[in-house]
Amino acid sequence: MDEHHNGNMSDTKFASVTALNAIITIVEFVGGIVSGSLGLISDGFHNMEDTLSIVLSFVAHLIGKKDNNERQTFGYQRAEILAAFVNSAILIAITIVLIIEGIQRLGHPQKIDGGIMLIVSIVGLAANLFSMLLMEADSHHNLNIKATFLHMAADTLSSVGVIIAALLIKFFNWMWADPVLTLITAAWIMKESYGVIKQTVSILMEAAGPNIDLPQVQQTLMQIPDIVNVHHVHLWRIDEHLVAFDAHINVRSNETIEQLEELYQRIEQLLKEKYGINHVTLQAECQRGINEHLVYHQEVSKRS
Repeated sequence: MDEHHNGNMSDTKFASVTALNAIITIVEFVGGIVSGSLGLISDGFHNMEDTLSIVLSFVAHLIGKKDNNERQTFGYQRAEILAAFVNSAILIAITIVLIIEGIQRLGHPQKIDGGIMLIVSIVGLAANLFSMLLMEADSHHNLNIKATFLHMAADTLSSVGVIIAALLIKFFNWMWADPVLTLITAAWIMKESYGVIKQTVSILMEAAGPNIDLPQVQQTLMQIPDIVNVHHVHLWRIDEHLVAFDAHINVRSNETIEQLEELYQRIEQLLKEKYGINHVTLQAECQRGINEHLVYHQEVSKRS
């Protein structure tokens, strides 16, 4: 079995991103108060939540790196899945608030100092872009880091939107630009966050995953001459990297222990190469369960 792969996000990167977001939060609060821009103040609250979410992500990252033990035989990797779910859910909640605020501001545009708003938004963009680039490489291999990266990407897009809005307000006095760009950004954040939530829920519910077809796995195994039937199968993901497979296989009655060990190794290699399944547990049987189906359906007695 392959060892689980953790994201290689360094502690220094997490600390840098956290510090940058804390600084941005303070700058945007001060800039929003001075300029009268509710957009900057709300973005400051957004960055404050992001700072807390990064801390949560970092703690989960540290927990996820702990070794397996007698109580947690699969390890602590799902701590990062839980953090990704919580972060994405919070981000969707914030997005809903932004959409409501954006719609309200369309009907009631407010006077804003475009010059101060522009300066503060440029500072925010630089810091958010740097944070996003720090997270980008590791976000492809870890859902927890991806959720944090999405927070940074959302902040970067938000900063771009604030800059554009500040320019339109400064030179054209278009107060409606801020809420319109907020709504566009919110729609993108909602779409990306939903994708992370869908994947984390699938893992937490121990689903097989969208890229593995269980009947096809059975057909693959049945092509091995030594296997008579495959039944009582369980296929689930521990996290986005570790896929586990558990099955009972019926074999010929004259199979020896040495032949079974060779068969197990052949099955493990086949499942890993063809389906990316990297944790395989097999139970060999002769006649027991030979007529059972691929998935075992346990009947639950109904109480009157």
